[in-house]
Amino acid sequence: MATATPMAVFSGCASPLSTTLRASLNTCLGPLMLRPHPRLLCASAATLREVCNGRVPEHVLQRAEEVGYVVPTEVQEHSLPVLLSGQDCILHAQTGSGKTLAYLLSVFSAIDFGRSSVQALVVVPTRELGIQVTKVARILAAKACTVMALLDGGMLRRQKSWVKAEPPAIIVATVASLCQMIEKRAFSLQSMRVLVIDEVDFIFGSSKQVSSLRKILTSYSAASSRQTIFASASIPQHNRFVHDCVQHKWTKSDVVHVHVNPVQPMPSHLCHRYGICSKKERLHILLSLLEKDTPRSGIIFVAEQSEKSKKAGHSPSSTVVVEFLRSTYQGSLEVLLLEEDMNFNARATSFTEVKGKGFLLVSTDIASRGFDLPQISHIYNFDLPKTATDYLHRAGRTGREPFSKLACSVTTLITEDEHFVLQRFQNELKFHCEELPLESMFTFN
Repeated sequence: MATATPMAVFSGCASPLSTTLRASLNTCLGPLMLRPHPRLLCASAATLREVCNGRVPEHVLQRAEEVGYVVPTEVQEHSLPVLLSGQDCILHAQTGSGKTLAYLLSVFSAIDFGRSSVQALVVVPTRELGIQVTKVARILAAKACTVMALLDGGMLRRQKSWVKAEPPAIIVATVASLCQMIEKRAFSLQSMRVLVIDEVDFIFGSSKQVSSLRKILTSYSAASSRQTIFASASIPQHNRFVHDCVQHKWTKSDVVHVHVNPVQPMPSHLCHRYGICSKKERLHILLSLLEKDTPRSGIIFVAEQSEKSKKAGHSPSSTVVVEFLRSTYQGSLEVLLLEEDMNFNARATSFTEVKGKGFLLVSTDIASRGFDLPQISHIYNFDLPKTATDYLHRAGRTGREPFSKLACSVTTLITEDEHFVLQRFQNELKFHCEELPLESMFTFN
């Protein structure tokens, strides 16, 4: 298969390429890549109903309109004609762009509401993202079909009997929970019509999840018998990924790559700042920044604890930061903790507590995906992200609707030695980061 990737331009509610043309292009050039042409982005958008063009059940579309989904986002406008035609698709667009609604509308267009079997599966990397996806799916379903969430915790044993007694049409699951249920023969994926892998780059990058994901893609069901949808804000080496999808039979050979906003992944209204300081000064500088910025709500991202640090008996950064802020921060925001090693009930409680009020959430990268908390105005990188992709997803937790036009900021605290890493992120993601004059702003003993 040739490695060249053809470019197709969709505008408004244009229909997918004809079957004959698509087959010819696939034969000659491989999978399609659909990227909106810059000159066409100013064209007036069709309504979501017009884009769906009668291929989404009326009750689902009405429910979407009732909760405010009337005008499609850019990624929805360009991906839905592909998705609703039943083609395999890679949704590649920035966080908060509307990918979830796009693939869920495709799911609802494909399932048979009168059939009692698992027909659609949405795989997510974290419980928190699963909670968000399940919530949207249940809103759209409006009790017309069952949406079940398999997100670890103590519910799996009970859910096993529920799945056997009355199979849900749609399952939203973490990789570990899904494999556990399949291996216990709670249900089969043989009747599955649509498979969605959300935050696919995160799962493939996780040593704990990647082998199980490969089983889901190739062993538990076949690409030829389902529609496969991958979604993510960032897919490193995406041309290679598209090639691998076909080569490893994760998708069919005519998979379409819909890439929206590839040049400017960062929202323009975000203010990026950094401060250079020693690790010893970092806690006090963070506290001073919180007092000066007075955020509506914020997330403080810390690194996961290394095995070496655990063996040495050191406390993780998350614990150190939370304990410090709870004893010194005098503001009105509640300081909360979220980390991967917390049990399911503790994590669910933390997630519920932050809804609808001001907070400072101290978290590892687990909060960088799936947290749709629009009141977040400030992001603080207490520890530098490992990759540009991690920076992108952390930054994507702020500036979300309905506050997307308000001033929001991402502040990163680094040492002198880490400065070049942040510069590399800027070059890769094409954003400008302003240095904070910490010495003139704050005085520390």
